[in-house]
Amino acid sequence: MSSATASAIPEKVPDDSSKLKTFLSILKKFIGVTDIASVRFSLPAHLLEPTPNLEYWNYLDRPETFASIGKSDDQLGRTLEVLRFWFTKDLKYIKGKPCKPYNSTLGEFFRATWEVDTTLPEIQVHSEVRAANGASTLKAASGEAVKVCYLTEQTSHHPPVSAFFIDCPQRGVSARGFDQISAKFTGTSIRVAPGQHNLGIFVNIAPRDNEEYQMTHPAAHLGGLLRGALAITVSDTCYLTCPKTRIKVILQYLEDGWLGRAQNRVEGVVFRYDPDMDNTTKIKDVPEGDILAKISGSWHGQVYYTLTGTSESQLLIDITSLFPVAKNVPPEEVQLSNESRKFWSSVTEAILDKRYSQATKYKQDIEERQRQKATERQAKNESWQPRFFTGAVTPLGKPELTEEGRKVLDGLYSGDYGLKESETQGA
Repeated sequence: MSSATASAIPEKVPDDSSKLKTFLSILKKFIGVTDIASVRFSLPAHLLEPTPNLEYWNYLDRPETFASIGKSDDQLGRTLEVLRFWFTKDLKYIKGKPCKPYNSTLGEFFRATWEVDTTLPEIQVHSEVRAANGASTLKAASGEAVKVCYLTEQTSHHPPVSAFFIDCPQRGVSARGFDQISAKFTGTSIRVAPGQHNLGIFVNIAPRDNEEYQMTHPAAHLGGLLRGALAITVSDTCYLTCPKTRIKVILQYLEDGWLGRAQNRVEGVVFRYDPDMDNTTKIKDVPEGDILAKISGSWHGQVYYTLTGTSESQLLIDITSLFPVAKNVPPEEVQLSNESRKFWSSVTEAILDKRYSQATKYKQDIEERQRQKATERQAKNESWQPRFFTGAVTPLGKPELTEEGRKVLDGLYSGDYGLKESETQGA
């Protein structure tokens, strides 16, 4: 049999249990390492999901919840709209099994769009203080189809950081931030937390006097390594703040007990705060007189809000029947060589064909090319600069688009995908 014929024969498909055993044996080498995410160790292809990291790490599993932010004329209503988006951003982990996508390479980028209908149940609130600007000046009517555009680029390799920008021009809503994780293997699970440059998601509502909402990420645990059934649990606190409206949210993800099935409970409080003086970090420390609403439920199921002065809980979001929405990407013929899907296409095709040895070789070739490029830059004393964002990181955690980055988003909105290969690209 020729080598060409042999390479075309699919290899034996490893089952999930054997994958986990291999994965666990690799992880054991990192016990005691402060941050295994910064080590960027290479995994064999059969342990990877055939998905680029930049495509996988987006917060638009249900983009209609993002496009619906800012519809309420009430400050509390808009806060709850942001929360509704928050509870859908990681739907992929609830509806699917955790997986390891490809590590991003310096200069790699991904762009996509979603066509969505913004018809969502109106959030009913009766807060005393109404927004000063009154009625909305949004371009799109309620329920009209709108487009959500997404651009992300790997801006740093050491540490691994990517910048992202989300834009819904018809609604005047945008979001941005840096994705970076810190991970530590405890021997039985992996603790994943935001890295030092990941200060959360920053949502801006332009028609509402540029209200900006900062949402911080909680730490999570990837468990089930020993029993062969991966699962993500969250037992941490995160925060949503808006200095302009002076409204803050504390969300507490509660740890499940040893007995009974997981409840994935979450509780929270929405309250008035002083941006210059507030240092409240726990729900129990919030003064009763400042509370506007309380949050309760399961982040795997139904989440409710209860307005102050009422006893009736109202549904904020029901995750039960929701699944991630497919994204639209530019046609392959117009994608650049360092655009995620094209960049990793050889590895993806080999994994899908179950040619794992070949996939691992393609992956190793890509990694070696990246090392060579880094060595060449070092020899020339050159520093690498992102193409679509102004810097690798920023002190405030809010990336700024370059002129070309803005053109990419405008092109996604208009359907003009034209981009030229860059001589300085990292791929």
